[in-house]
Amino acid sequence: MLVLVAPGQGAQTPGFLTPWLDLPGAADRIAAWSDAIGLDLAHYGTKADADEIRDTAVAQPLLVAAGLLSATALDAASPDVVAGHSVGEITAAALAGVIDDEAALRFVRTRGLGMAEAAAVTETGMAALLGGDPDVTVPHLEKLGLTPANVNGAGQIVAAGTAAQIADLEADKPEGVRRVVALKVAGAFHTHHMAPAVEKLRAAVGDLTVGDPTVRYVSNADGHTVATGTEVIARLVGQVANPVRWDLCMETFQSLGVTALVELSPGGTLTGLAKRALPGVQTLALKTPDDLDAARALMSEHAGV
Repeated sequence: MLVLVAPGQGAQTPGFLTPWLDLPGAADRIAAWSDAIGLDLAHYGTKADADEIRDTAVAQPLLVAAGLLSATALDAASPDVVAGHSVGEITAAALAGVIDDEAALRFVRTRGLGMAEAAAVTETGMAALLGGDPDVTVPHLEKLGLTPANVNGAGQIVAAGTAAQIADLEADKPEGVRRVVALKVAGAFHTHHMAPAVEKLRAAVGDLTVGDPTVRYVSNADGHTVATGTEVIARLVGQVANPVRWDLCMETFQSLGVTALVELSPGGTLTGLAKRALPGVQTLALKTPDDLDAARALMSEHAGV
């Protein structure tokens, strides 16, 4: 059994889209999506520097476009399960047939702009905690007024809140945490600070044509599989202001009997977590088109089994 996963914000690096645009039809597809959302995806994916693609309004559409482009290039057996981390859930929704590719890009463009606007209201941020026990760390974060915005499994937790709260955390680490590393992001994603973006997304989904998932879709709200398209969309709207529970997603992969995991471009983050949390599961990250043949072979061996 094979799961196809899509990474979230922070996976992008300067120029990562360049080799993918050499594939047949890829440049035309990116150009059409760029026209549809009013954002030059080819420029940002090939020529922009790290600061430019760190911009939430740019990074999110770029990641969804890359995920969909690499999934199309796979041209392999259908996965048994799909899931995405944070914005990667939009990629997963398109792969599952809930919305089409262009609708996914329009949705994520609204999401990125809305989250960027919400982040500008208050000085907020996020920080990764290295080491520690989640049962100790989470109550400590809540005591400081912080949100465990990403509970990623394999001992990895990302806290989010105001700049002052992050400073308090750096001065008062939870027991067992070795280091607190501030992340270079624009705001406190997946917290109540993103509530204005939720309202923008809620207003935008009325025009979407929605279908039910054609493969198992695992939601990072709680690790549950979701059977209806309307529920998938409702969760995509709400997750902007709620924590990502990737740890629960991986528990679900394990309970379903997943034997292999392929991570779409720009891959690496989720395969790294899976290697630590899912022993025995074969993993492969799509970093460049050179990885496609190995991914196809893995999908042929494991999908549908």
